[in-house]
Amino acid sequence: MSSVRLFLAIPIPAPIRQAILRHVTRLQEITGQNVRWVAEENIHLTLKFFGATDSQRLPTLQESLADECAHHAAFEFSVGGFGVFPSQHRPRVLWVGVQAPPQLATLQQNLEQALTRSGFPAERQPFSPHITLGRVREPIGSISLNTLRVGLQAIHIGGLGAAPVDFIHLYRSDLQPGGPSYTLLFKAPLGE
Repeated sequence: MSSVRLFLAIPIPAPIRQAILRHVTRLQEITGQNVRWVAEENIHLTLKFFGATDSQRLPTLQESLADECAHHAAFEFSVGGFGVFPSQHRPRVLWVGVQAPPQLATLQQNLEQALTRSGFPAERQPFSPHITLGRVREPIGSISLNTLRVGLQAIHIGGLGAAPVDFIHLYRSDLQPGGPSYTLLFKAPLGE
């Protein structure tokens, strides 16, 4: 059995990715070497992470994805705002926010249910739509952590634009020493 690391995502248009990168440049001045940044071509909004999946299950996954997406109309969401997970006191993930209509949560929930019915494991974490910018490296000293906290509190990222949701992408993630590389395996169009 060969396995592949898979996830479902909404791609972010190039103009928004480039606007995000302008903010990342500012953030890099604050964070120094304490953050591993997401490469521009890897910026996306994750809907579901599967992790290692038997490659023989790909046809089932694609069929379930296509069937469910056909029941949802295209929509868009706004990108803007800045935050960290899990908290300002212990930042681990730096992200840009998403202001989405209810259709995004409905789409994600329905995809989750359809894929669970098809035998894929359910997501353990509740869905919290965001676009990951970077991850804080471990370990980080108390002086660096304090500098990072103070700097992050001063960051404001306004509206960066609207992202269309007309396709859901299935990606393979290959872990590399320089960071993950993503390969698009399948695009499921949303219905009319």
